Amino acid sequence: MFGIPGKQAVTITPKATAQIVKLMAAKGHHGLRIGVKKGGCAGMEYTMDYVDTADPNDEVVEHDGARVMIAPMAQMFLFGTEIDYETTLLESGFKFNNPNVSEACGCGESIKFDDSLFAK
Repeated sequence: MFGIPGKQAVTITPKATAQIVKLMAAKGHHGLRIGVKKGGCAGMEYTMDYVDTADPNDEVVEHDGARVMIAPMAQMFLFGTEIDYETTLLESGFKFNNPNVSEACGCGESIKFDDSLFAK
């Protein structure tokens, strides 16, 4: 597991908490797994999937009934991230306020991480 003992890898805002709880209840799933994968114009993309069981290596973050599992390969990339949920006139969705991101593409769908994360 990556991170600081006793400190959660990510924080979840009240809006994101409410949306995750709503999705969990509507779909009957155990929670949401968050990860990263190669792709997009900046090099990496966030992934979110419904899960019915946590992987033993997942970092599990629970807040007021919302459960988020962080895939093992994503833990170092997501440490310190705030997960929010925004609704605008044009769209609504989860937003990741991630201090490890060094660049994002114009569409906001892909990201690039600070090269120092790869030197560890």
